[in-house]
Amino acid sequence: MIFNFTKALVRAPGRSVVNGLSSQTGPRPSFETIAAEHARYIEALKSCGLGVEILPPLENYPDSIFVEDPALVFTGAAILLRPGAPSRQGEVKEIEGALRKRFARVLAIEEGFADGGDMLLTPAGMFIGLSSRTDQAGARQLGGLLRQLGMDSRVVKTPPGTLHLKTDCSLIAEDHVLCTAALAASDIFEGYRKLVVPESERAAANALRLNDTLLVGGRFPETIRLLKGAGYKVEPVPNEGVGRIDAGLSCMSLRWN
Repeated sequence: MIFNFTKALVRAPGRSVVNGLSSQTGPRPSFETIAAEHARYIEALKSCGLGVEILPPLENYPDSIFVEDPALVFTGAAILLRPGAPSRQGEVKEIEGALRKRFARVLAIEEGFADGGDMLLTPAGMFIGLSSRTDQAGARQLGGLLRQLGMDSRVVKTPPGTLHLKTDCSLIAEDHVLCTAALAASDIFEGYRKLVVPESERAAANALRLNDTLLVGGRFPETIRLLKGAGYKVEPVPNEGVGRIDAGLSCMSLRWN
């Protein structure tokens, strides 16, 4: 099943994390807040049955806590991506060694740009979202690498103003998507059931299903109520601090079975 995971790879935040890329207004979070939220996130991964390996912090790369953007991982294979933000492109080389130790097959994009936050895996294949961080060239080459792994893909356009595809959506069951109203109004997920988050809780659309549990930002009570009402097992996780540097729950780990 697509949500079955046994392992996760995370990277501890460096003190430079407070200088990470952000489109948010208002004060920056403190390092202590992000470190505490990251520790609680690791606890949540473990409570869902995942063994968690922690990579050391990278002070030269403030956003390197978000390990999902420079790579994709699957059972037995990984793909090194090319982040669209220039300040993040060195993260690929930094994580490459860790992936080669853990995966028998490691492929790599060599042209264009592609962020892992724009990739949504479904039973039918990978949705690749075009955004300010993922372009046509990167999407095209990624599609070719996925085919080498026996996987289909489909390129879609994210709603205007959206950082990543998964900023606006999460797959919460094989045919069920948690998403924003903007994404629900598009034809991206035609044929899928959709659960739309309240407009006041748009950031809640980035949830993370691990085995039979959904991790959801603890600051989104209405979305939690909707998910519980739909029959899902929900574990709230604090993410207000990382939310101030444009982070969701999926981006802080690489997960595989």
